[in-house]
Amino acid sequence: MSDYIIRATAAQGRIRAFAATTRDMVEEARKAHNTSPVATAALGRLLTAGAMMGCDLKGEKDLLTLKIQGDGPLQGLLVTADSHGNVKGYAYNPQVMLPPNSQGKLDVGGSIGIGVLSVIKDIGLKEPYVGQTILVSGEIAEDLTYYFATSEQVPSSVALGVLMNQDNTVRQAGGFIIQLMPDAPEDMIGRLEERLKEITSITTLLNLGNTPEMILQYVLGEFDLEINERLDTRFHCGCTKSRVARALISVGRKDLSEMIEEGKPIQVNCHFCGRNYEFSVEELKELLSRAVR
Repeated sequence: MSDYIIRATAAQGRIRAFAATTRDMVEEARKAHNTSPVATAALGRLLTAGAMMGCDLKGEKDLLTLKIQGDGPLQGLLVTADSHGNVKGYAYNPQVMLPPNSQGKLDVGGSIGIGVLSVIKDIGLKEPYVGQTILVSGEIAEDLTYYFATSEQVPSSVALGVLMNQDNTVRQAGGFIIQLMPDAPEDMIGRLEERLKEITSITTLLNLGNTPEMILQYVLGEFDLEINERLDTRFHCGCTKSRVARALISVGRKDLSEMIEEGKPIQVNCHFCGRNYEFSVEELKELLSRAVR
């Protein structure tokens, strides 16, 4: 099953929902960054959330950035997504190792620690929208639930999960976001809350063979669920050597000249996908000729 996202509504538009399966995306990120199991779980959760939130963007060039900064050994995460299902990201300390938490699971919250979640939406205005909240657990799903409630005033239920194989590859990954619109009646909210309590783990549902459609049907079936759209999603970085070259030009003539004086090729690494781009001394000289004097 390739990675994809479902957009849906229920209860005549009083509920909207997203659900995703993202195993391939998270495995691609794991391979790109050689992440430890706990870093894979943390990054995979945020990538999944970013993919679902990104597909809610309206413009062709709109971008969403999710940034987590914490005082734990992982230090933080950064994910960006667009409206076409493309998502990329990295962990600040991808090789962090921690013992399991008290439930015997990967200690994502312990790896992140106390900190801040930032949600940045670049939707073509003069300044991007920035929402920021404290981390309530570091487990990411709870932190996004808190963000939606406090920064966007949208009551939400967020579930995110990554299940690892014994060889530390990704077995399952996915999640859902269910949101209540302002006109949702109290009795419906109560019924939905009771239904959500029955879900113990999103990865358990995926591992049993449930698709995103089946998961939303399980949660929202009694509320006249309507599937509106299916969107493929993937780990994708648009970096190229020409883009990296433009970035090098922007550092200025002084820094470029110092690189050239060392007389050795340089390697530039892309944080998002791990690719390395090498520039020879001759290439650096050509970039210097294009730099602003």
